[in-house]
Amino acid sequence: MAPTALLSVSDKHDLLPLAEGLLRHGYRLLSSGGTAAALAAAGLPVTKVADHTGAPEILGGRVKTLHPRVHGGILARRSDPSHQADLAVQGIDAIDVVVVNLYPFRQTVADPAVSWETAVETIDIGGPAMVRAAAKNHADVAVLTDPGQYADFLAALDGGRVDADLRRQLALAAFRHTASYDAAIAAWLASRLETVGAEAGAEAAAAAPLSVELPARQSLRYGENPHQSATWYGEPEAGWGGAVQLQGKELSYNNLIDLEAALATVREFGYGPAPEGGGQSQPAAVVIKHTNPCGVATGATPDEALLRALDADRVSAFGGIVALNGEVDGAAAEHLAGLFLECVVAPSFSAEARQRLLAKTNLRLLELPAAAIGLASRRQLRSVLGGVLVQELDDQLIDEGSWQVVSRRPPSEQERADLRFAWQVVRHVRSNAIAVAAGGQTLGIGAGQTNRVGSAQLALAAAGERARGAVLASDGFFPFDDTVRLAAGHGITAVIHPGGSLRDADSINACDELGLAMLVTGRRHFLH
Repeated sequence: MAPTALLSVSDKHDLLPLAEGLLRHGYRLLSSGGTAAALAAAGLPVTKVADHTGAPEILGGRVKTLHPRVHGGILARRSDPSHQADLAVQGIDAIDVVVVNLYPFRQTVADPAVSWETAVETIDIGGPAMVRAAAKNHADVAVLTDPGQYADFLAALDGGRVDADLRRQLALAAFRHTASYDAAIAAWLASRLETVGAEAGAEAAAAAPLSVELPARQSLRYGENPHQSATWYGEPEAGWGGAVQLQGKELSYNNLIDLEAALATVREFGYGPAPEGGGQSQPAAVVIKHTNPCGVATGATPDEALLRALDADRVSAFGGIVALNGEVDGAAAEHLAGLFLECVVAPSFSAEARQRLLAKTNLRLLELPAAAIGLASRRQLRSVLGGVLVQELDDQLIDEGSWQVVSRRPPSEQERADLRFAWQVVRHVRSNAIAVAAGGQTLGIGAGQTNRVGSAQLALAAAGERARGAVLASDGFFPFDDTVRLAAGHGITAVIHPGGSLRDADSINACDELGLAMLVTGRRHFLH
């Protein structure tokens, strides 16, 4: 009896060369629906599954391959006499190769306007059942789930090398294929039912297992250090998966970590083209070094914002990552051309800017459209030994209406604007975090110290004489009045912090004694 191959594919790429190769090796082709029609249209001999089973397709195509003559043929162990006897009694032919890929569920639900009914109808049932059956019986059956496997499989047939090891590898790919498919369905259902989940409360949400399925985007040269292996996983169009690298070396693990920090910071000031109907992002630029901003500034134009961000700390900017929230034009490119930088990310680059930066062949330029950011998940994942932590992104808009003036002297209009800017920056600095700023420009940043006054000392030392008349922001409350007194000694005129310390009164009294204005926000922004 000739060996049998069952072909039922949604993605018909390279279907005909595969079918021709199977026929060349003496296989009989079984197929259903559109796959059978495509093979017949090409003049290839094919038996329809309905003719093979004696049962017509029913329920509008929902039931085609769910039949004992299909699944018995796939699942029967060739070495088991009882299985072979059952096949003989039932008149079932063994199926030796299963070629199946599934209905395009991901592509269907990528449209945010897709209806519930359309999405549900795109959930494949018979396909995963055949894939899982063939993968389970990989001792006797080869299962192909990706057109990228076809050429290697035909080469193995040509060389008589469809051995147990190849079938095991194909089975592994098959189970990954169905697992990914089910994860996509579960993720879509969860996203549609998230309102119901929220109403059920935190306890119900905590009981739900975490399901994350991300395709591998690329293997990275190494991780944080050369002795660490690393891989980048991500959705093709969401977040950094939607970025277009215009030039430069391949992205590294550290590049991506720093780019994430740069993007989060610059988005504080808006990102991308102004929305229709008014409103415009304030031009802003950020320089990141080792995940911390070393220079942040706004300006009337992108090039002015960039120049001010670089001038905030030229020494630390060396080898840094730059993010802008608007198009990089020729003038901005001039500021970048003379610097050693690792990456620049922006919503777009003008033709003049691209031409000006072309000579910097190692500089990575990334265009990241605002739409790609909108497609990214709001869940933030972080691994710990043996598990994963998940939290909501800390990117909510600032609510100045909840801020309170707690000092006798309220901040002036300029001080309040500076305090807002400093607060926008300090939430993106690693805790303990202090930011000194004035006029829409950071002057000094203290990050990641084991005590808050230590971070303040670093930030104020970096600001130097520029601290006089500037403001200071802290991501957490002041447990003592030492930071306020240190700030006043350097000429700081106003401070902002979350409040909430048992000793808030000490810091407030110090402000009143020294003539500083103080705002408390009621919200902290620790970043670990």
